[in-house]
Amino acid sequence: MFVSSILAIKGDNVAMVPSRTTVTLAAQRMRLQKCGALLVTDDGGRTIEGIISERDIARALPDHGAELGEMQVSELMSRKVITCRPDDQLRSVMRTMTTHRFRHMPVLDNNGNLMGIVSIGDVVKHHIDELELETNILRDVAAAHH
Repeated sequence: MFVSSILAIKGDNVAMVPSRTTVTLAAQRMRLQKCGALLVTDDGGRTIEGIISERDIARALPDHGAELGEMQVSELMSRKVITCRPDDQLRSVMRTMTTHRFRHMPVLDNNGNLMGIVSIGDVVKHHIDELELETNILRDVAAAHH
């Protein structure tokens, strides 16, 4: 299975914020859009500045306390954003996310254009669906031989 199969179901919508957005506004956007991370971009997605996740905000809270909400996302975001391509295998993407301990990966085409974003939840769900399909096929084949 490929990343493109997730995008075909999920679509190409990517929640984004400019780098000067406050953490409070970013958290509100995540809640409203029911997502766990926002791509940080100052030009509508042509250039990825970083990514900010719920985890980034939660980890910053003990260090910054009440002032956290007024900080800019650029102060907390992960600047090194690992991306994937639509023709990447889901196993490879899952391995990369697990190895580097992050949960959201932007998908870029061969020209570097943003096509969407996949989460570890998307990848795992797709993998489980694939395994269930294989199991059902094997059950049907076994039943046909008895």
